[in-house]
Order: sequence, then C-alpha cells, then structure tokens
Amino acid sequence: MRKAFRVLFSFLLVLASLGVYISNKVMFLKKKEDDEIFNREKDAGHLVPDEYDALPKREVSIPSSFGYPLKAVLVEPHKTNRYIIIAHGVTQSKTNSVKYMNLFLNRGFNAVIYDHRRHGESGGKTTSYGYYEKFDLKSVVDWLREEIGPDLLLGIHGESMGAATLLLYAGMIEDRADFYVADCPFSDFSEQLAYRIKEEVKFLPPKLLLPVASMFVRIRDKYSLSQVSPIAVIENIKNPILFIHSRKDDFILPSMTEALFEQKLGPKKLYMADNGLHAQSYSENREQYEKVLDEFLEEYGFAQEGNANDDTVVVDQ
Repeated sequence: MRKAFRVLFSFLLVLASLGVYISNKVMFLKKKEDDEIFNREKDAGHLVPDEYDALPKREVSIPSSFGYPLKAVLVEPHKTNRYIIIAHGVTQSKTNSVKYMNLFLNRGFNAVIYDHRRHGESGGKTTSYGYYEKFDLKSVVDWLREEIGPDLLLGIHGESMGAATLLLYAGMIEDRADFYVADCPFSDFSEQLAYRIKEEVKFLPPKLLLPVASMFVRIRDKYSLSQVSPIAVIENIKNPILFIHSRKDDFILPSMTEALFEQKLGPKKLYMADNGLHAQSYSENREQYEKVLDEFLEEYGFAQEGNANDDTVVVDQ
C-alpha cells in the first residue's frame, strides 16, 4: 500500500511540476528585447527612424479595465475620420506594428499602435493570448471613439496573437470596427498549444500535458484555455474580414486561417502568401500583400477617395 501511495505521490508531483512549468511558459513567454525589435524592423526597411520621427503623433496612456496602463502612439498625418488600430503579436511590441501602420497611412488612414499587456511599455503581469487582451483592445477602441467622435471609420489589423485578439474582441465583445485584417491567427489556443507541445516536448503526449496546463492556467491566471478560441465565435462577426497567412508557416499552421475563413459568414477575403514563415507574409510578399489589401478595401468600400492631403508624410518603403 505504501509503495503504491509513493508511486501515486511521485506521479502527481511530476504532473504538478509539469503544470507549473508549462503554465509558466504560457503566462510568461520570453519577450524580445526592444532594441532587437527596433534593429530588425530598421534593417528590413520597415522602420525609417527619421521618417517616423517626422510624423505628427503623440504618445498616450490608455487605462485598461484591469487597472494598468496601455501605452499607445496616435499617428495623425491626415485630416480624416479614418483610423486603423494595429495589434502586434506575442513577444513583440508596437514597434513591430509600424510596417502595417505605414501601409494604412499611405492609404489615407491615421493610426493607433499600442503595446499589449506585459509587452513594451504597457502594464499587466501575464500574457493570455487574447483572453484579457481582447478587453484591452476594447479599451483602445473606446478611447479612440471618445477621442474622434461618432463619425469614426475604424479598421483593426492584427498579427498572430494580435489577429486572434481582434477576432475574439469582435466575436465575443462587440463587432464595432468597420473591417478587420487578421494576419496569421490561430483558430483555437488549446489546439495551437497542443501542436506546439507535440513539436517541442516530444517525449510526452499533448493529451496528457494539455489538461494539466489548462488546470494550472485556470488556477493561476483565472481563465480557461478553451475560452481562447476565435473559431468558436467567428460566426458572430458580421463585418468584413481579410484573412492572411503564409502557406509555409510552421508555427501557426495555415490550415487554422483556412478553417476560420470557411466558418466566417458574410463578407470576407482570403490571401495565402506563397513566401515566408510565421508573420512574414508582408515582409516576403510586399507587392502582393498590398495588392490584396487594396482589393479588399475597394471591394467593401473603404478605399481612399481622391488624393491624400498635401501635408501627408509618406513613410512606406
């Protein structure tokens, strides 16, 4: 009896240790350093410091409903009510959003780029892959609507976790943006985590580890992994979505975006990029990415009418 108890105790101890380890990886995934992101984007031609510095902009601090500040930059080279909010991916910061901001500035939009919780200059203790982030996105949207007024025309662009966040925001909270661009989102976080466990922890099956990870995340961060599922709420989104993914993405599989596209009702468009790995669809397919974006904006009535203001600073490279 004592031997059986010791075996059971040892097994539970191992499971608990694994639960703490995996939940730590989920909640406190190592972020990229700010200098690393800045230098990468500058070297790729996505960020030209002198041109970025010349843009009319202001830094703002937006209160999260959870009590911490969300640090954002409001960029306004145009006299317009057309705005885009950019949501970056996990481990990144608002600096990573500049390349997408540039695309929309050149199409007559003003922009808001901001840091997710626990990223960049924003507060927040954990990363939740869209669960808490969707409420933060609502705070940014609400702040912008208050700032600009009822005539705001709003788009939201997200990359990776940012794309999942905007889908969760629109599908679970409010479908209040006029359009969305979801670049390489996961369709279901439990499925994504199971895939990553299979790829990275080869000696233990996901079917064993996933329930343990979910239990420890629920205990420690007060949400369930099953609640982070864009595909479970995608049918609630009525406004247009442009889905983008690279066919060669082996971090978040392109089949996830294809499944989201299939389940989305109403206006939608899908672009599967030929080149690039995860979150590289724009970097490796710039001309086609812009072409598809223009087609999407034109098809659903969001393309710029006429020419940009003479005082516009053109920053796209």
